[in-house]
Amino acid sequence: MPRLGRPGGSPEVGTRSPAWPLLVLAALGGVTTGMAFPGLGWWPLAFSGVGLLVLADGHTRPRRSAVVWFTWGVALFLPHLIWAREAAGTVAWLALVVLQAGVLALGGVVWGFARLSPLLNGRPAVRGVAFALTWVAVEQLRSVAPFGGFPWGRLGFSQADSPVLALASLGGVPLMSFTVALVGYLLAAAVDAVRRKNARSALLRAVAAVVVTGAGAIVTLPSAPQTGELVVGVVQGDVSTPPGADRARAVLENHAAGTRALAREGARPLDLVVWPENATDIDPRADEEAAGTVRSSAEAVGVPLLVGAMRYGADNRYNDIIVWDPERGATAAYTKQRPAPFGEYIPLRSFVRLLSAEVDRVPLDMAAGTEPAVLRVPVQRVGRDVITGTVICFEVAFDDVVRDAVVRGAEMLVVPTNNASFGRTAQSTQQLAMSRIRAVEHGRSTVQASTVGVSAVIAPDGTVMQETGLFTAETMTAKIPLRSALTIADRVGDAPAAAAVAVTSGLAVAGVWSTVRSRTARTDERARPLPLSSPR
Repeated sequence: MPRLGRPGGSPEVGTRSPAWPLLVLAALGGVTTGMAFPGLGWWPLAFSGVGLLVLADGHTRPRRSAVVWFTWGVALFLPHLIWAREAAGTVAWLALVVLQAGVLALGGVVWGFARLSPLLNGRPAVRGVAFALTWVAVEQLRSVAPFGGFPWGRLGFSQADSPVLALASLGGVPLMSFTVALVGYLLAAAVDAVRRKNARSALLRAVAAVVVTGAGAIVTLPSAPQTGELVVGVVQGDVSTPPGADRARAVLENHAAGTRALAREGARPLDLVVWPENATDIDPRADEEAAGTVRSSAEAVGVPLLVGAMRYGADNRYNDIIVWDPERGATAAYTKQRPAPFGEYIPLRSFVRLLSAEVDRVPLDMAAGTEPAVLRVPVQRVGRDVITGTVICFEVAFDDVVRDAVVRGAEMLVVPTNNASFGRTAQSTQQLAMSRIRAVEHGRSTVQASTVGVSAVIAPDGTVMQETGLFTAETMTAKIPLRSALTIADRVGDAPAAAAVAVTSGLAVAGVWSTVRSRTARTDERARPLPLSSPR
């Protein structure tokens, strides 16, 4: 059995290809990390899972690291993204898993070269920081490629219930993922020290891991109102009608009925009512019957509605959130900028159809909007427009979409989503964790409104104020603070991720250069002619 790698040491030049025990260890690490995310939500396991990857990869060459990291990625993403099979079929699910694990494999190659950099020789602490930076850089790559990126499964998203959450206000999800990766590396280094019977080193590394994990406990998270307060109603209408010609109108009526129920309750005057994504798949701007239903709903509560609606073109469709005023009707709309590949549109459709007819579950591709996720909602009680960040469904996973809305003045965040296609998987709670992290990252009250659940009202410090069940028809009413201050994470923007990419790239180049020089030196040594005779 091959011995495990030493995180603080140098790779062994003569190491053979990773044998099955190391791949099993990597797979165990991926599965363990997956259990840190909702629905199990055992967040400390993210540290352990990364640590197992570090141990499995410690002595492999760069090209062999790709196999180890790919194995870890497959073991993570297969269960973590199982909801994609519910929505788009087995082929789309497996394609998504392979694509994401493939990006991780590329990250393994990059780290394999980066750790060869002379700058890391004999510096185990610096090596740990370099590993964590490499991880952030790889997650950044997953956020932009392929097909526009798919950031689901970033390490930071597993930490909504941990002390690491507070770090989101300082450096966003990149800082959270950096922390998890660094702690995982420290734990692996502690295990290595135990194996080498160096108790002092093991203790120091374990203590360092605990300190880094708890660093967020000293971060304060302000949540007091700054620009006023808003009483928000949320309608989760449910999608209980079987698929068919009348389903869209039935779902619309479900949300209209929920809105009328809010009006009848009348215990607290409302300022705004939020409907989820796809509350109506019939565009009320083009269909008079749908318009009448939305209009009567807005008139019943006497306040604006945020309505999730589909808009159709000749060859595509658009995912919109409409501001519907009870007196003026539709006054503004935001169109989703980041449709989900294989879920809302099919990349390389003709090729993928050769593999499976399941691609036709998405018969009409969704096109992307071009405007920022910001809507001005007229609120009569406060006498002005409230600037609202409207981040539709999967867009909550993209750092730039949410941050851009806040920097443009959003005083609250709304995450309209439709989880009906994902069944009773953990997709909805995974998304709720992201919404909680965004609330902390930007210091904004956040409302997640789903057709079937989970819907929630979240305070700026990430606390869930109210929450619905899954596949239920429910409503919520809550008073939320409006805020305008920018967090440190808002101010630094993409700088942490950009720094991680720059440092990782520099280390990888230095590692490649060091490798080339070493091989050249060995080649020159072998080519040196032997003396004709030995000296006397």
